[in-house]
Amino acid sequence: MKVLVIGGGGREHALCLALARDDEVSELHCAPGNAGVAEVATTHPVDALDPDAVAELGARLGVDLVVVGPEGPLVAGAADVVRARGIACFGPSGAAATLEGSKAFAKEIMAAADVPTAMARICDDFDQVADALDAFGPPYVVKDDGLAAGKGVVVTTDREAALAHAKACGRVVVEEYLDGPEVSVFALTDGQTVRAMAPAQDFKRLADNDEGPNTGGMGAYCPLDWVPAGLLEDVTERVLQPTVDEMRRRGTPFVGLLYAGLALTSRGLRVVEFNARFGDPETQVVLARLRNPLGALLYAAATGTLDLAEPLHWTEDVAVTVVVAAANYPGTPRTGDEITGLDAANSVSGVHVIHAGTKADPDGTVRSAGGRVLCVTALGADLPAARERAYTGLAAITLAGAQHRTDIALAAAEGRITPPTT
Repeated sequence: MKVLVIGGGGREHALCLALARDDEVSELHCAPGNAGVAEVATTHPVDALDPDAVAELGARLGVDLVVVGPEGPLVAGAADVVRARGIACFGPSGAAATLEGSKAFAKEIMAAADVPTAMARICDDFDQVADALDAFGPPYVVKDDGLAAGKGVVVTTDREAALAHAKACGRVVVEEYLDGPEVSVFALTDGQTVRAMAPAQDFKRLADNDEGPNTGGMGAYCPLDWVPAGLLEDVTERVLQPTVDEMRRRGTPFVGLLYAGLALTSRGLRVVEFNARFGDPETQVVLARLRNPLGALLYAAATGTLDLAEPLHWTEDVAVTVVVAAANYPGTPRTGDEITGLDAANSVSGVHVIHAGTKADPDGTVRSAGGRVLCVTALGADLPAARERAYTGLAAITLAGAQHRTDIALAAAEGRITPPTT
């Protein structure tokens, strides 16, 4: 099977690494890719936001499957144009990707499907936002209705900061604050069958102790030994399957990866958000533990045969990933800085450095090319062992002005996460 992955971040490198382990994948391509992806796949220049260019590349390469990684190309309709060329595509249509492209639309779907989520108001002007903030009270939760690369959400006790964020966004969704730990659950779906993957937890804030601004994610770990028994079955029954069924009922079947961001609150399970693709950096830890051949799973979802695929199997290992971010991230990150120590990091037992925002000079020098630059991912027998390996690998890497959190998975390793009782 020939596969083309669209995108050039950490998620796409993780996907390519997993696909490269699949013996059934005979050719692996990625566009545009990054310095790390180029080590396992043939990379090609492409404007990922141009659906016609994406489809043309897939046709020219003669691939059997296109996997669209980022949300931008999905919302732009890349999957629609690829399918119109007769190529199987893992990724929802542009209409179905609105589940991530508009938080207001996601709330509409959840209401129709009776999916538990936070109470919310959709606001189009300043007065509506002010009224909603007063109705829900602090902490205030304000979300940009559209795509914002994981940085469109503000959670604050400062009413003026909440109002300022709303003003900068335009249309927003104002929600009640949800207590309790958050969990990420990925689900493969062909528009009818749903296969939930092992849950993970990521860390959105830039700095230790969940301080600083929201980011696209500064680290993650998987599995979660503190979640309630039967969580995946509960999430599938109450969240994933009803959402997929409602999308199909509306004539916009969701084919690809449905990401459910969840809060385990004192009032029970609640959906924080939906994404229409693999989340980053959770993909790095989830796929590191997957034993199934990934290509077969993605192809089954893309061709409506997921019900025939084998059940998902996982290693006993625990996975931890720590993000190395550039100076000034998540504002205007500095790029072009040389990265050294990658070979030394990869030589640490159980460690694999996944590239996100990187590029290689003609002489092979690797440089930063984005906000989140690398994800140092490690497998270990338990959470403390995986954490130690990840941070040992990270310590070997040099990048001027780099930022990272030192507490990824620490609370879980120390047994300090307890979901509230309902």
